[in-house]
Amino acid sequence: MKRDGHIHTPYCPHGSTDTLTQYIEKSIADNFTDITFTEHAPLPQGFIDPTPDQDSGMNPDYLMPYFKELKQLQKKYEQAIRIRIGLEVDYITGFEKETTLFLDKYGQFLDDAILSVHFLQWQDTYVCIDYSAETFIEFAEKLGSVEDVYNLYYNTVQQSIHANLGQFKPKRIGHPSLVHKFQLAHNVKIDDTARIQQVLDDMKELGYELDLNSAGLSKTFCKEPYPPFPLIDYAKSILLPCVFGSDAHAVVDLHQHYNVILTK
Repeated sequence: MKRDGHIHTPYCPHGSTDTLTQYIEKSIADNFTDITFTEHAPLPQGFIDPTPDQDSGMNPDYLMPYFKELKQLQKKYEQAIRIRIGLEVDYITGFEKETTLFLDKYGQFLDDAILSVHFLQWQDTYVCIDYSAETFIEFAEKLGSVEDVYNLYYNTVQQSIHANLGQFKPKRIGHPSLVHKFQLAHNVKIDDTARIQQVLDDMKELGYELDLNSAGLSKTFCKEPYPPFPLIDYAKSILLPCVFGSDAHAVVDLHQHYNVILTK
């Protein structure tokens, strides 16, 4: 099986207008046999997106059309490729109830899903830690240090793993070292190996999968996958189930670095 389990779509407000058919046709051409479309789910009711364009999640009005279109494409291409209908769901501290209600309502439409941390809570505000290098560095200054941001991030990821989000809670944890995205911009060396290992251990213990996410290799200030290669090796050593994800937001990025990730 050749699988890409983390793919975005034209329903993403900060992605491209490449069609679902274009993604599927390229996947078939690249000999992939199994793909999951994991569009950013609508953000929890009552949560205010802190990004300038407030475009981190799908418009709720598009959710059912998204499911309907993918259902049609599943049938159309069923002889050529397995298409899974999924979402990338945000874990946001303080919005567990709203997230559970969302999953209770829409989980029935999902074949697959990812639970990710993009937003960190500090005092009574939230920040999107992968929005920009400037935002990240400014947030580190508020908290006190880059290491403080790292610790808050891993604490939040661990909360997401242990959170009770109901029967439809996603079983795969997304890019668990996303906090590294701007490491070459702030240029502060943090040894967070033990923190990432603990996250992976928790995932293994509680029966989750790892989103083996290649997107960081293409990010200007990251240049490594999420998690880094030594931690991919660690995940394999503890027999943690891993699913490759390109995290593509455009067809050109589909399956990016697949061979690099899978041969390491």
